Amino acid sequence: MNIPCMKPSKFHQALSHIDNEFRDPKILLEQYPTDIPTTHELIYLIQSQYGDIEGKMIADLGCGVGVLGIGAALLGASYVLGVDIDQDALELCQENIETLDLENIDLLQLDVTNLTSEHSSSTVESESSNSGKDCSSISGKFHKCFDTVIMNPPFGTKNNEGIDMKFVQIALDMANNSVYSFHKTSTRTFIQRKAKKWNIGMETLGEVRFLIPQMYKCHKTKSVDIQVDFIRFFHK
Repeated sequence: MNIPCMKPSKFHQALSHIDNEFRDPKILLEQYPTDIPTTHELIYLIQSQYGDIEGKMIADLGCGVGVLGIGAALLGASYVLGVDIDQDALELCQENIETLDLENIDLLQLDVTNLTSEHSSSTVESESSNSGKDCSSISGKFHKCFDTVIMNPPFGTKNNEGIDMKFVQIALDMANNSVYSFHKTSTRTFIQRKAKKWNIGMETLGEVRFLIPQMYKCHKTKSVDIQVDFIRFFHK
């Protein structure tokens, strides 16, 4: 048992200050808000059961407005890098970081699917925060650069089939220890086969329900519940 540095009530109170609603959500990026209570429960689980947050180098891929990465920073991560392609989301993420007066988070504007150890730093458009670091200079050095990767990737249901597993591949290349990720429960068997093929460990830590509000014109109901697995991937 790894006791988190912040009590659950204080952690939840801090998370409640995060604005988790995208101001200009983009359907092609499958942008939906990450639920604050779910974030509280699962980030706390990562630390208490596996010790993969406090004192660790963390990457949050497809960070959006920063809920997961900020949660990790609040719970004692030594450093957090949030990566997202969307400038609008990163601007709100930066506002959330400043609201909570966090100094150990940097942001990088980049398509996560281009974030590989072979990627040339000269082609990266970066946006750093807080420390003033030029994140573009480290884009080619992410191989095993982080202890833990946390993410809520696109599910791959909007003309991006398989993108969630592309995120997992990249995350595994970046992480020394574990990758924690959300995936549709309906794809669990497929993901298990992928994990076996890649010779990596996989365990489903829990099932959660994502309440997706009516955000886009194509949504025909006020909201929809999606059953989602919270999965831990790890190197054997």
